[in-house]
Amino acid sequence: MLVAGIDSSTQSCKVVIRDAETGALVRDGRASHPDGTEVDPAAWWTALGDAAAAAGGLDDVAAVAVAGQQHGMVALDADGRVIRDALLWNDTRSAAAARDLIAEFGADELVARSGLVPVASFTITKLRWLRDAEPENAARVAAVALPHDWLSWRLRGFGPADESELGPALEELTTDRSDASGTGYWSPTTGEYDRELLTAALGHDAILPRVLGPSESAGRTPAGALVGAGAGDNAGAALGLSAGPGDVVVSIGTSGTVFSVSDAPVRDTTGTVAGFADATGRFLPLSATLNAARVIDTVAAVLGVDFDELARIALEAEPGVGGLVLQPYFDGERTPDLPDATATLFGMTRTTFTRPGLARAAIEGMLCGLADGLDAHRALGVDASRVLLIGGAAMNPAVRAIAATIFDVPISVPAPGEYVANGAARQAAWVALGALPEWGVDTVAELAAGPVAVVREQYAARRA
Repeated sequence: MLVAGIDSSTQSCKVVIRDAETGALVRDGRASHPDGTEVDPAAWWTALGDAAAAAGGLDDVAAVAVAGQQHGMVALDADGRVIRDALLWNDTRSAAAARDLIAEFGADELVARSGLVPVASFTITKLRWLRDAEPENAARVAAVALPHDWLSWRLRGFGPADESELGPALEELTTDRSDASGTGYWSPTTGEYDRELLTAALGHDAILPRVLGPSESAGRTPAGALVGAGAGDNAGAALGLSAGPGDVVVSIGTSGTVFSVSDAPVRDTTGTVAGFADATGRFLPLSATLNAARVIDTVAAVLGVDFDELARIALEAEPGVGGLVLQPYFDGERTPDLPDATATLFGMTRTTFTRPGLARAAIEGMLCGLADGLDAHRALGVDASRVLLIGGAAMNPAVRAIAATIFDVPISVPAPGEYVANGAARQAAWVALGALPEWGVDTVAELAAGPVAVVREQYAARRA
């Protein structure tokens, strides 16, 4: 029996076809998404079709599930048409809207009701921005979906009447706990939408996707394949990694994320840790930074070297680089919530401001921001016995070596893989088989913790 997992991320769509029982990869495909912080969802639908075709099609799969980038606002009118381009998680224009919502309700109240303190990333703030900046568009909103909700709906044959087999049945929209928990108007504690918060954001009520259980099916595709509940991308990755309590996943991609698996919901009134749900029925406390692998890319471009050469020269410098510290807020920042911040380089002397020094400071600054996230999780009672280091940058030898000087728990580096798509495929297998299968995860490196205190200390001294 074959199952399909789809990862519709910020940059691309990946499709994996796997054996339902063993998880063995049968075939895969990929297609790019357009750049930008607002995107026409039609581009995602086109990319999904292209990626599926590259993977040999979906006609022979028994089940499929979609994991997607979280928080993106897909606003639909009564005819099932997208009203405007979707605002993505990394679009910060709604920062003022987040502040307005906090002023109206209070951070403590919002955390109690939704598990979150609003920042520009979350859907609730994007809806408030729409209400204030584009009131005519806001008035047309009949339903609000997230990227994976909308794609699952389209896979089942729904959509505008002239684009779909089943038409614009908005009440057929579905989501899952993990993605709903990133909206700001759903409670991971009660499992219910908070209509007052939705109305405060959008200006009126609207249809919201039905929240499915982890192994529940949304329905079938026109070809007969079961469609899983889907997941947010980080919950999909946790499922693909078989992460459990005690595991903390540090993912270094377009964004940096630190997420842990918890048996109980987490509430953080500072907003550093978002109280998300996971894709298994547990919870997924998460911290995210806007500045991750692109910090390294930016410094590599300045130095005129590729990623491998950057790693080589970075390891020529000593830990802490004699006080050279990069606060890497090139794109503003989400954690801490500083959407208008810029990057700053501290401690420049003729001794420290060298090519190796700048290379190492870039990696240390990026990782220190993620280590701050790990500390925030533990402060809330989350167990952390190991770090699972994933993402393209995790394959860089300098990133691995420097991570061991910053994190104070052992580090496992899983083999490169499409863990978000794999998690979606594992969920599809759960739906098809009636039980969650155990799929192995290969590891390419195990690193003992060897923290060098000065690195974190001097970063903390320069922290905004």
